[in-house]
Order: sequence, then structure tokens, then C-alpha cells
Amino acid sequence: MSLNYDDVVRTGLSKQVADEIRSAILEGRLKIDERLPTEEELAKRFGISRPTVREALKRLAAQNLIRSRRGPTGGNFVTRPDPESLSKAITGAATLLVGVGAFDVDELVTARMETESVCARLAAGNRTEENIAAMAAEIGLQRSRSISGEDFCASDVRFHRALVDSTQNGPLRLMMYTVIESFIPITNMLTYGLFERQGAADSHESILVAIREQDADRAVERLRDHLTGMRVVLVQALERRAEKSAAGGPAA
Repeated sequence: MSLNYDDVVRTGLSKQVADEIRSAILEGRLKIDERLPTEEELAKRFGISRPTVREALKRLAAQNLIRSRRGPTGGNFVTRPDPESLSKAITGAATLLVGVGAFDVDELVTARMETESVCARLAAGNRTEENIAAMAAEIGLQRSRSISGEDFCASDVRFHRALVDSTQNGPLRLMMYTVIESFIPITNMLTYGLFERQGAADSHESILVAIREQDADRAVERLRDHLTGMRVVLVQALERRAEKSAAGGPAA
């Protein structure tokens, strides 16, 4: 184990200690499952109080970088960062940015079109029968006449999540988490009530068929057609919202 105990200055101590330990984990100086020194040992080596050390450890636990274990062999141990937990933190920030209008329609649609096109191409080559079944199940649900608008939108997110999962590419799935979990719900919220469900389900079906038949070029083409149609509906939704706002009505 290697920690730089001399680099901590006297302000913002708990954050600095947490940052030093975090850097040691991410740089491999602290190994997965390695036990950290005790609170008393850390306090002595950093030259700070135990409550300050305890606060630093709480920060690390909140980031899922360490876990605690009780008992004679217990203590604080380095844990493997959870990609989903890390992605959720990024997604929260992205959702906020989208919600306050930091990105315009063209940016959102272009981001989805370019990144999901890569996913569609890889999915066509790497999909499993389980992936196909997951996407088909969502399409079946979307065709149900009894499904609510909210449930339809949730199914839309799950369909695109299943498409990304079909790539069998861990880093890409991590990168796409933000797109799927923040961009799609926000655009669905804006277009709620405007899109035609049967058309959306048919569009998903055409993507699925191409992926099932491992036709990468057609999968990309169908996906881009799908998102082009979404762009039209999104523009319409924003125009209606602006008209209502100008007329003094509710913007939503």
C-alpha cells in the first residue's frame, strides 16, 4: 500500500484525505480488497484528528470505493468501483443539464443518433437470444392497448437499454448509461402525448428485425430513421410549449 501522507494541507482536510485515498485506489496503489489502516493509524500518519479521518472515510463509502466490515478481522476495505453507481452520478448531472436547457434539440438527437448507431452495428454482430427476447418483450408491451403513457415511456427506455446491452461491450455500456437513463426520459417527457405509439413500436420492431438477422447496415439505417422521426416530434413539442408560454398558459 502506498499513500502520500505529506501532501495534505490544513484546509478542507477530510476532502483532501478522501481525494488522496481515492487517487491511490484509482491509480492501483491501493489494491481491491486491501485493508486500509485503522482510523487511529490514518489520523497519526496524516497528522489529523480521528473525526476528520472518519468524515473522509464516509466520503469514500458514499462513492462506493470502500466498504466496512465488523469483527476481529474487520475494518475498511477497498472495493471495486461499481460502473452502474458511477454512471448514476454522471446521469444525475446530465439530467439536470438537459432539464435546464443546457443542450438544444439538435445536440440531443445528434448525440443519440451517433452513439446509438455504433451500438446498433455492434448489437447486430454480438446479440444473444436473450438480448433479442428482452427487446421483443418490450415491443410486445408497447403494443398493448392497456399500457399507460408513463409505462410506454419506461418501456422505451428499457428497449434502448437492451439494445445497448446487446453490444456485449462493457465500456460502451458504461458510456451509454447517461444517454439512455437521462436523455431518453427527458425527451419522452417533452414529447409525451404527441408521438404515435403504434408507429414507435413498429420502428422498434424494424430495428429488432435487423439486429436479429445480423444486418448491421440495416440496423443502423432503421435506428437513424427512428431518431429522425423523434426529432420531428420533439421540435413540434417544443414549438407547442413555446406557443403556450407566449399565450400565458402553462409551458408544459
